Amino acid sequence: MAYYPALVTEALSKVIHPEKGKNIVELGMVEDDIRINGKRISFSLIFDRPNDPLTGTLKRMCAEAIRTHVGADVEIDGNIFVKIRQRQAPAGPRPLPGIRHTIAVASGKGGVGKSTVTANLAVALAQAGYRVGLLDADIFGPSVPIMLGTADARPGLSPRSSEGHDMVEPVERYGVRMLSIGYFVNAEDAVVWRGAMATNALRQLLTEADWGELDYLLIDMPPGTSDIHISLVGLVKLSGAVVVSTPQKVALADAIKGISMFRNPKVDVPIIGLVENMAWFTPAELPQNRYYIFGQGGTRALAQKMNLPLLAEVPIVQSIREDGDQGTPAALDADSLTGRIFADLAARVVEQTEQANR
Repeated sequence: MAYYPALVTEALSKVIHPEKGKNIVELGMVEDDIRINGKRISFSLIFDRPNDPLTGTLKRMCAEAIRTHVGADVEIDGNIFVKIRQRQAPAGPRPLPGIRHTIAVASGKGGVGKSTVTANLAVALAQAGYRVGLLDADIFGPSVPIMLGTADARPGLSPRSSEGHDMVEPVERYGVRMLSIGYFVNAEDAVVWRGAMATNALRQLLTEADWGELDYLLIDMPPGTSDIHISLVGLVKLSGAVVVSTPQKVALADAIKGISMFRNPKVDVPIIGLVENMAWFTPAELPQNRYYIFGQGGTRALAQKMNLPLLAEVPIVQSIREDGDQGTPAALDADSLTGRIFADLAARVVEQTEQANR
């Protein structure tokens, strides 16, 4: 009696996987390597993982099915081999369509004014003529809606949403297109989510939004080095990172950890430079005086040590805090001291981003 591969395949289609409830041919477990030499029949079974506990059971079931449906005298024992399915490697981070540069603004610890710097940098870039987006990725402490005066706004659906796949339309003000989890939750409610929920929310805000064509998308990162940071760098290709710190020794120690995270070979994000916030305090009545409340020149020294540019030194100015609380960022007043500082910061970020990605 002559045996044919199709006859073997038909017999194996009678073998039902004990856990998945489908036959092994339908599940793609039979390799396309059936060989017939006289009465000897050989082929391979493909499993998703090594040492699958059902390996022996399925081999016996296959041998029995072939003897039943092909021939009782076939030589099948010892001729069923096992292969492990090759998993496709993750695609890795990719640039967001339509966005020229995506920049993370990070800090080693909270309370150093990272969100204030990010909001003002976004406005300064927009005032310089760039198309700018801002994603508030601080899932547990969103502050961008307040700082940009959009706390009562609610994003809608983009008119360019495709059927069956709605895209969120970012809120826009001061020439900045922005999204934040703060637009979707009650301002008085704490966001009590596990890490997986937070990273999934960030992914949706980032990839399911109609950002349009942007020159710069700034991402206001949560403080520290968490799974949200790792998820972000695995999801989207970053053009670079800006690290914000105060000159205080405790803040600088955490800033070093943030720098180390971005420089890790598995992360590999270029650091555009450092920003020293709360560099000094100058009272309005004594504009020539400088009081170094948190220490002097700490971030500058760190930048030199790490061979990184110091992008800006932002002083403690009461108007910066007041403008942020009122939703009118200090960068809007281009003729003020703080307005000029943030305009210079924007110019430096553009310069260093181009250099880092050249």
